[in-house]
Amino acid sequence: MSGLRRLWGASSKFQMGLVILGVLILLAVLHPFFSWIIGGKQDPTALSTYDRWEVPNAYHWLGTDRYGRDIMAMTLDGLATSLEIAAIAGLLSTFIGVIVAFVAGYKGGWLDAVLRTTTDMFLVVPSFPLLLTLSAYVRNVSLLTVAMMLAAFSWPFAARPIRSYVLSLRSRPYVELARVTNLNDFQIIFQELVPNLLPYIGVGFANAALGAVFALVGLEVIGLGPANIIDLGLLINYAISWGAMSLGAWPIFVAPVIFLSLVFISVNLLNIGLEEIYNPRLRGTAGA
Repeated sequence: MSGLRRLWGASSKFQMGLVILGVLILLAVLHPFFSWIIGGKQDPTALSTYDRWEVPNAYHWLGTDRYGRDIMAMTLDGLATSLEIAAIAGLLSTFIGVIVAFVAGYKGGWLDAVLRTTTDMFLVVPSFPLLLTLSAYVRNVSLLTVAMMLAAFSWPFAARPIRSYVLSLRSRPYVELARVTNLNDFQIIFQELVPNLLPYIGVGFANAALGAVFALVGLEVIGLGPANIIDLGLLINYAISWGAMSLGAWPIFVAPVIFLSLVFISVNLLNIGLEEIYNPRLRGTAGA
């Protein structure tokens, strides 16, 4: 908590990003309650007896869709799903990337060469076409399966920079002192190296989570996303396929776009804030 308080007071951009992201997470966690209040039921995907294509009003803040479902309730449900996939995919990809980066950077030698080559191979592989192929053949998938598919192609983006930082830290005096005191490799990595790289691991997680959100949106927009879950990308797909804008039902397109923009803005503000805090030269330039 003391570390978070120090970060909070060190950068206004970090504060702004954390507040926006906190509000989005709160809406996602409490979305069943809000959906019940706004939409009149807890399942926003169920067909409703409301009138179709209602305009925004006191009962339906963003109106209804072609099936009479409340758009605000659907949007909050989609936000919760998108953030859940982002969290799972971000954690999985960051975990894999951190393990690979620390083992390769600290051990060096042939193990570093093998892991570095594997990472480079994944970096140059066009991931989106592979995701398209997997999505086309795997239709009935769970939330965890989708997150694992997204994480499988995003972990190298965290592993590459973290490995570089580990290479620069492994020859520091305090690491040499830890070796002299007979600490094993596991203890040195998690007691000496990981605490010094937590901000970079956090940035890697944020980027991986953000990439997962927009990768899923890309799949949903072209109609190849999972069919049994609703997320922000699926709402955009609905708006495009139904011609909602031409019917005046703009909220079903605008609402998910606004939430996606807020997710993007908040994560990037957090990253910029961390860069300003832990990069003295950037902090001096930015005046933070």
